[in-house]
Amino acid sequence: MTLLNPICQTALPVAPWMDPLGARLPGLQPVAPGDWLRVDDAFAAQMAYRDQLIATRRGEVVMRSAGPVEAEAALLREVEAAVLSLPGYQRVAGDIRRPDGVIVSLSSDDNPLVTAARLAQEDFLILEQTPEGHVLTSAVLCFPASWTLSQKIGRNMLGIHQPVDRYDDGIAKRVNRVMDVLQQGNAVWRANVLCYNDPELHQPRLEHERRPFDPEARVFVRVERQALKRLTPTATVFSIHTYLVPIEALTPEQSASLPENVRRGGSMGETN
Repeated sequence: MTLLNPICQTALPVAPWMDPLGARLPGLQPVAPGDWLRVDDAFAAQMAYRDQLIATRRGEVVMRSAGPVEAEAALLREVEAAVLSLPGYQRVAGDIRRPDGVIVSLSSDDNPLVTAARLAQEDFLILEQTPEGHVLTSAVLCFPASWTLSQKIGRNMLGIHQPVDRYDDGIAKRVNRVMDVLQQGNAVWRANVLCYNDPELHQPRLEHERRPFDPEARVFVRVERQALKRLTPTATVFSIHTYLVPIEALTPEQSASLPENVRRGGSMGETN
């Protein structure tokens, strides 16, 4: 098999199937101070690919359902403060140098959401509170795990998660309740796990399209560390940090406990 874009971490630091809380939806728990955004050993390769996608496929990975919103500027402020506390980042005049040496301008006329996405290893999706619930209003999604931004933009949480069987009205109400009471500046996180036959990070699919999987072929384990963080009184950001490793890179304990249905192409904790 020809490997597509082989960008993998050397180890998997988040194994939700080994956490009893992670086995239940929505499985949310508080983000520890300073642990909202992360830098790992795939940073340089992931960020180079992110920059490439934003430059060459912007219409697919960057979307906005309305005009500029206050939450996008708020996100950039939060990301700027967060990354400057992480190793390898430096302020250079009015800009920021990433750990891979790339300098990101903070004074450009670009969408602040795009600037934020070029600073951090995470994808960012902004949800605004409306009478219809929390609605996805703008996003940078470079590394979708079998869903497509164009189908989800403008939808509320229940609509975003169609056609996930486990994400029913009860789960939606619990997630919305968490988002309703989340205090500004605070964050909660969860994780899911899926297996793929190739290490391509950009895996968009429409709702009717099935994720292909051959359990007899090479297997890559993909975990998304997903966080919800309050930005403004009415807006929350959903951030996604993607980990991807060949199954042989799992520790013996991780490999032995990986559920068989996940190993054979199923999912655990999947909400998209």
